[in-house]
Amino acid sequence: MDLMELFFITLGAAVVVFYGVKLLLFSRMLFPKIWFPLSQSFFTSLGKWAVVTGASEGIGRAYAFALAEKGMNVVIMSRTKITLDRLAEEIVDTTGQRVKVIVTDFMKDNVFSEIEDQIRSLDIGVLVNNVGMLPSIIPCKFLETAQLDQTITTVINCNVKTMAKMCKIILPGMESRGKGVILNISSGVASIPFPMYTLYAASKVFVERFSQGLQAEYKDKGIIIQAVAPFGVSTRMTAYQQTNVVTLSPEEFVKSSLQYLRAGDKTHGSVCHIVLAWLLQSIPRKVLYADSILHSMQGYVKRKAALKASICASTATYENVKNK
Repeated sequence: MDLMELFFITLGAAVVVFYGVKLLLFSRMLFPKIWFPLSQSFFTSLGKWAVVTGASEGIGRAYAFALAEKGMNVVIMSRTKITLDRLAEEIVDTTGQRVKVIVTDFMKDNVFSEIEDQIRSLDIGVLVNNVGMLPSIIPCKFLETAQLDQTITTVINCNVKTMAKMCKIILPGMESRGKGVILNISSGVASIPFPMYTLYAASKVFVERFSQGLQAEYKDKGIIIQAVAPFGVSTRMTAYQQTNVVTLSPEEFVKSSLQYLRAGDKTHGSVCHIVLAWLLQSIPRKVLYADSILHSMQGYVKRKAALKASICASTATYENVKNK
């Protein structure tokens, strides 16, 4: 056997081993309960309280309920007091856990000293940084964004600054106790540079890199810090799309994503979303960024949003007539 033949055999074996390991690692994602098990008392062992930002609806609401069902008291935050009060009542009635309501607007500056004062005495084991804003449901180019200067500030305040500030407030307590979980909600669109959602996608890239860097810094302190990057979830941000195999309800997604808590510093939260991320990263950028594709995406979202608005309007009209 000559040297060249030996080189190619060795190279082939290395490629087989490399992709074999990747396949094994991916196969773990199919069976999270087996590969990443959590004990019944896992969450309550972290602390008595969980804090969830953007908790009034959607994914945040689902996390608040899920953590309460696991035995934690919850602090729920958003800017809508009526909705938060209603949610608090539901959680108390359903789970028997305590709920603390904090009304705040994360799009504004200088709201964090008051938040810190209100949660200072709590034994916080879990933080879910869920609050976020999408500049527009309808995708558009950066310069076509309505009220662009204001939008830049509010997106950075809401999607970037809030996450970092909440970590600053809560992480010291976790470090001193040597335990805790921080879940920072990113987005599947951060998997690649994403035209038409440029500002939003870029803000979610920050969420991922910040989370991964923070996990490297504090992993040896017994703290889990993970970026959670969903694709389709039926929320107001996605115009409440019909649920299916790809588009999950908030409750389905949260239940699934919590099973991947020990799966590393980033997860897409469900098998179908993991596959979607792989497909998105595999498609050539020239294809994804073609004008025809971008215009088709814009038109699709417009039609979906218009249809949803029409259904809501029809339902409201029917309810008004019925109640007369």
